[in-house]
Parts: sequence; structure tokens; C-alpha cells
Amino acid sequence: MCLILFSYKSHSNYKLILAANRDEFYARPTLAMDWWKDKEGVLAGRDQEKDGTWMGINKNARFAALTNYRQMPITEKFNSSRGLLVSEFLSTDDSAQEYTKTLMQHSASYDGYNLIFGPIDNLHYFSNKGTQGLELEPGIYGVSNHLLNTPWPKVESGKQRMLQLISNEEVDTDSLFDMLENRDLGEDSELPDTGVGLELERLLSPAFIKSPEYGTRCSSVLLVDWENNVTFEERSYVPEGACKYQFQMA
Repeated sequence: MCLILFSYKSHSNYKLILAANRDEFYARPTLAMDWWKDKEGVLAGRDQEKDGTWMGINKNARFAALTNYRQMPITEKFNSSRGLLVSEFLSTDDSAQEYTKTLMQHSASYDGYNLIFGPIDNLHYFSNKGTQGLELEPGIYGVSNHLLNTPWPKVESGKQRMLQLISNEEVDTDSLFDMLENRDLGEDSELPDTGVGLELERLLSPAFIKSPEYGTRCSSVLLVDWENNVTFEERSYVPEGACKYQFQMA
């Protein structure tokens, strides 16, 4: 997952409104979002290479989503898969505070990441490259491949669009997907310097990325209302497909 935009406890009908793009190499084997057979109550896509996931939710009102932290050149090889942090949290009974302690203890075992996680009513943020243990207040948030709310062009434009969308009483999921399909390049003067060079920074600057071998594999929209009714939709582009799940969490 390389872009997550969300409104938390800032809408009259929904405690969580979230839209996210997963950017990955097209050749990496992936399963579309579904109920996991080996982890009861977990709904998520699955990375078949490392067996983890980029985002998921479970029937006990627990949620987690992850983005990578981009910093080049890569100087160290890590065997631990960051995607397992999501699936492990969804499968444990640890509180967000307890899991934060676990993340801190093993921070050096993973390449850079951002993790949004917790019971839906008590979401937290953690990064092993920056903020370690932040309880999220009501508000509009965005994270790409740097720290939470770092003002990259796609994060800033996405947050502004999210603010416009939540001004409506009813939230249109199609509008959230449209936001995620924005392919506008960022201005050169506003692009970050993550060590990949200006040409690649331009290519990676839109919300929706397209290149011959790497890009946005799927888009996801998650709505959770104040009674814990869930709507979770995914649109896959490589391979093509779509799915939608609706249920009530405990």
C-alpha cells in the first residue's frame, strides 16, 4: 500500500472513511480481498510471496494498514516481511498500546514502514522511521511513502479532496475511487527527494501510478459507520477484478 487517505471520527455517519491504493510490481503474486481460511474473521487481500497483507479488517472491529517508507539507496537486506505486521495484529487480542510495545521491540528487524492499526475506536500510528506510538485524534490524515501527513503532492491533494467529500451527509464510494484514480503529476518543485532521481519521483508522484512493470495494483474503499456496519470494496487492476463485502463487526 502506497497511499492511504482517511477521515477518522470526523463525519456524522461514519467513524472511518478510508481510501487507499496498493502500488506493487505487477509480477508479484497476489490474492484479491477475501475471508482468510487460516485466520478466522480476517478480511484482506494476500501477498502470496510473503503471506502477509497490506490492509485488512476483522469481525472483532480491528483494522490495520501499512505503507512502505521509501529511502534510497537500500543499504540493508531484511528477511522480515512488513506485511506480516498487519496480519499478526488482526489475529491477536493485543491492545493498540500493547502492540506498539511489540513494534518498538522489533523496530530494527524491518525495512521502513508506516502502520495504522487498532480497534476501530482507538486507532494508532507507528513508524520505525519516525513517530513511534501516536494515538490518532479525530481528523483527516494521509500517508504515502514517508511519515504520516508528510505534505507530498498526492497526500495534500488527497486530503483536500477527502475534506470536500466528507462535507456531504452521504459518502459516495465511487467518488472515493475517482479520487484514487487521479493521475496528475506533482510539480517538480514540490516533489520529495527519496534518492530515486527526479524522473522516477515524477512517475511515482500521482495517486494512481502506471508504468511497464510497477504501479497501482488495486484500490480499496472502507466505510465504518457509528454502529460498526462495514462496507469494504476493492477494485483490482492487475489482474482485473472487483469485490464488495458488507457486514457488522462486534
